[in-house]
Amino acid sequence: MAKPRIEHVNVTVSDPERTAKLMEALFDWRVRWRGAARDGGYTIHVGSAQHYLALYTGHDVAYTAEDFAKGRPLNHIGVEVDDLDATEAKVVASGLRPFSHGDYEPGRRFYFLDADGIEYEVVSYR
Repeated sequence: MAKPRIEHVNVTVSDPERTAKLMEALFDWRVRWRGAARDGGYTIHVGSAQHYLALYTGHDVAYTAEDFAKGRPLNHIGVEVDDLDATEAKVVASGLRPFSHGDYEPGRRFYFLDADGIEYEVVSYR
């Protein structure tokens, strides 16, 4: 039997299309599925063949910045990449600001916030 692994993470976003396009641009992921979701909402699954983010939005919901406050309960989403510098260049080209760079065992990393204020940690172990 294979070891357990995280197959997907489901997060609420204000605009799944915008977030999916960002994930495609930054991480070369693809949309795996999109469609109706619970309570009349809408979801896009974006990722690789092995794992994905489920990007959910509710029906007729007016989200505020408070809805996406860091640590409620999500602190950040970690994404491992092969080329940290190339990914950081994509983050900057997307109009986002990388911060909290770290170069310590076992790898290098930086963070960024998407349009909803959701924090991502990008790490490379190469």
